[in-house]
Amino acid sequence: MRETAKPFWETKSLSEMNRQEWESLCDGCAKCCLHKLEDADTGEILQTNVACRLLDMGCTQCTRYAERKRLVPDCEVLDPDNVHELNWMPNSCAYRLLAEGKPLPEWHPLVTGRPESVHEAGISVRDWAISERDAGELSHHLVDWDV
Repeated sequence: MRETAKPFWETKSLSEMNRQEWESLCDGCAKCCLHKLEDADTGEILQTNVACRLLDMGCTQCTRYAERKRLVPDCEVLDPDNVHELNWMPNSCAYRLLAEGKPLPEWHPLVTGRPESVHEAGISVRDWAISERDAGELSHHLVDWDV
């Protein structure tokens, strides 16, 4: 009986991954592309259903990915060094899960081999987020999803 090799995300640390492996960890949920508000008194991060103007709502991908930091200065570019500090990332985020030593969920595209699995599982923002171009006041769009 031949033993199958474990997938890279089970054998490498985040800092050991090459660029292609790192990028493939993103499940395409786009929750990180939603605007957040910080309560000035408590420091609590409040989630909204308002997406960055660069997000393509249909495929939940950034339309200007390579330029996102220049075009949206407060866009947080994830890397192995800062992923531990970003407590606003969703609990389902592969970067967060792997940084915490947890496995990828069964619906993750790397596990299923299908990019649509994140949408089919209801994890992505595809059907309920709105663009910041249409939103108006962010405080009117607060949501309570499990961070």
